[in-house]
Amino acid sequence: MAVGDYPFPHMHPVQGVKLTAVSAGIKKVGRRDVVLFELAEGSSVAGVFTRNAFCAAPVTVCKAHLAQAPIRYLVINSGNANACTGEQGLLDAKATCAAIAELAGVKPEQVLPFSTGVIGEPLPVQKITAVIPEALSKVDINGWEDAGAGIMTTDTRPKGFSQQFEHQGKTITVNGISKGAGMIKPNMATMLGYIATDAKIAQPLLQLLAREAADKSFNRITIDGDTSTNDSCILIATGQIDLPEVNEAEGELYEKLRSVIFAAHVHLAKSIVSDGEGATKFVTVAVSGGANRDECLDVAYAVAHSPLIKTALFASDPNWGRIVAAIGYAGIPDLDATKVRVHLNDTLIVEHGGRAKSYTEAQGQAVMNQAEIAININLGRGEYAETVWTTDLSYEYVRINADYRS
Repeated sequence: MAVGDYPFPHMHPVQGVKLTAVSAGIKKVGRRDVVLFELAEGSSVAGVFTRNAFCAAPVTVCKAHLAQAPIRYLVINSGNANACTGEQGLLDAKATCAAIAELAGVKPEQVLPFSTGVIGEPLPVQKITAVIPEALSKVDINGWEDAGAGIMTTDTRPKGFSQQFEHQGKTITVNGISKGAGMIKPNMATMLGYIATDAKIAQPLLQLLAREAADKSFNRITIDGDTSTNDSCILIATGQIDLPEVNEAEGELYEKLRSVIFAAHVHLAKSIVSDGEGATKFVTVAVSGGANRDECLDVAYAVAHSPLIKTALFASDPNWGRIVAAIGYAGIPDLDATKVRVHLNDTLIVEHGGRAKSYTEAQGQAVMNQAEIAININLGRGEYAETVWTTDLSYEYVRINADYRS
């Protein structure tokens, strides 16, 4: 079940990136569940990761490897998270890197491992390493769609982005794939995202872009309020286009790159929400008029995480009282309820501390019957604004997560 029109796009090749997906039979025989990226020498790689204290072993290894050596390979397995697996989990993640390194003629520190799936189960290292030779032989510049499918778990469709632009007669490409449908409230910086460009960007600036872009995209989505142990988002710049390196946050090329890289992150983040487990509604919670950024986010997440609001959305029930209740308990100091205005799409439902005089139940029902809904809240106390994207909460979400290990 998925909401909205997010088809997997035609993916233009990114010069300096080859990738593929193969089957190791980690959870289901015949399913492509191991993805391999091969990056050109000299590529810059940056990443942001989960802040969950029980972060998965591959997250720990990724952070260490990013600090040690130029990255040449990324390996992702689905079906097993390799999280809460102790010292053995770290050894298993490193063993996967070592197997690739030996066959590819690079150092183990030049490989980044990623895992997604069930928490607490040992990583089937032998199954993964057994298919590495096949993966290395199959990496291809046109492997993006296969890779997008290979990283899926409970996703119903692969998620991708591809856009090109011109600069000084050169064509620059930005591609991305992501996965995620449940256990989604990234706090990074079971979602994974990989965005790559063939432009040349200095690593410190690439890291800054990675953090800024993730903060305005993957850090603004929530399906169920659960931050995964494995959240990772990687930004790659291969430098294969014959243009000067971008090393400062200024200039025409930087602004073009920043715009498209941000667009990639936002599109992929919204694609995750649209494919939320059991989702029947795509919901934008936009909070404006805040005194600061944090209180806007506090209100947005209070609304986005409320089971009462999410179930009302699923039922297409315009029970606006649940929305104002969530605003009220969000913890905003000295909030003046009489200044708060709430709209469902363009329909004003609350003002002056109560139901808007112009509001009718029929108006609210008309909005709630739609698949895409905006809850717009103005706090009337400042100039700050933030937006969060979420879903409703359906019977299907419960079924998927009750059956997840079956």
